[in-house]
Amino acid sequence: MTAVETTNTAVGELEALARDALRWLLSSARETGGNGLAWAATPSDDETDPTFYSGTAGVITVLLEAWRHFGDDRYGDAAVRAARSVSAAVDGQENSSLYFGLTGMALALRAVHDELGAPDSAAVRAVDLVRARFDGTRWGDWFDLMGGNAGIGLGALAMGEVDLAVLAVEPYLRAAERTPTGVHWEAERGRTPRFHHLSHGTLGIVHGLARVGRAADRSDLVELARAGAADVVARNEADMTGFLVPHSDPQDHPDLTARYSYGWCHGSSGDAQVFRLLRDVFDDPTWQTFADRCWYTVTRSGLPRRLRPGFWDNNGRCCGTAGVLALACDRIVEQDGRPDFAHLLIADLLSRATRDTDGARWSNLEHRTTPSLLEPRTGWASGNAGIVRELLRFVRISRGADPTYAVTWPDQPPPVRS
Repeated sequence: MTAVETTNTAVGELEALARDALRWLLSSARETGGNGLAWAATPSDDETDPTFYSGTAGVITVLLEAWRHFGDDRYGDAAVRAARSVSAAVDGQENSSLYFGLTGMALALRAVHDELGAPDSAAVRAVDLVRARFDGTRWGDWFDLMGGNAGIGLGALAMGEVDLAVLAVEPYLRAAERTPTGVHWEAERGRTPRFHHLSHGTLGIVHGLARVGRAADRSDLVELARAGAADVVARNEADMTGFLVPHSDPQDHPDLTARYSYGWCHGSSGDAQVFRLLRDVFDDPTWQTFADRCWYTVTRSGLPRRLRPGFWDNNGRCCGTAGVLALACDRIVEQDGRPDFAHLLIADLLSRATRDTDGARWSNLEHRTTPSLLEPRTGWASGNAGIVRELLRFVRISRGADPTYAVTWPDQPPPVRS
């Protein structure tokens, strides 16, 4: 991989911004018993959060990223201390999922063990608890990637627990609902709308089925993934150059939720990640064509401009600019793609950062409230940890350095050069 066309001055400014954001993030930590560190979703929240989506487990991933990127032991020490607080929270955590519970916490703890040699007995205990809580079909009301079986399967596979991964995704064979073009699933127990995208919908389940099915040599799981993807492909409402599928059908909370999105969670950026995986699982370039069509739609959607109230109000990894940047960087690595759109995203993040003596941070907007500028968040999904992780990766790519993450999250396929 060659370095992208970015000036040394611009890359240095971006790296300095990431350092400032890490400084703010560390200053937001709270001391816990046993010399631990923990984070709340926002600095003003009363309770700390050990999970990946909003809390300490997600912050661990960027601390490890910073430790590897800068070679600065301050970040490694903070990751070890954060692991202590997550370990202490394992036995009291009732949720088992990848993003909101024990599976994500175990993955973060295992990463600190693998990178820094910290004990991972709490990760083992977390996995044992997840296994014991399986009721034969699911772990709770949610049946998706973020909160349910698909994410637990992906997390178990990433930790080498193939039997648990298969246990997690086999229920999709029984629960699949046939459609005229494929299959889909109920995302949450008793919820009528059927979701289509990565975070809570069909493509998230497809991702789990495809990855686990390939690892376990289970053709029935892989073929069910193909049927799920076929249902989503048939829902495309763009022309043959693009790819745009509605949020859900019937529309979930139409008074609150946009019909179309473009980010990682419910839009074309996340869809493209699943199509990249299917390209490799099926060794079929057709899926790369769908990923390209997703990218065509994303880059012509108008983001990261805030075109209207509620459009592109998030800077973060889950449903904002940083999640699109992750896909942009994957494309640069895989295809020696031009970095123009990545530069546009970076420029937007630079312009929206708040920088002062406390460091740097980003705030999201909620146009339905006054004031609309929200308190900065700390974590992976809509907060500063997820943004900094993508900024540091872009810096390395710009320098022609290692384009991988310190912690590869299991729902983002590693880039494969074409």
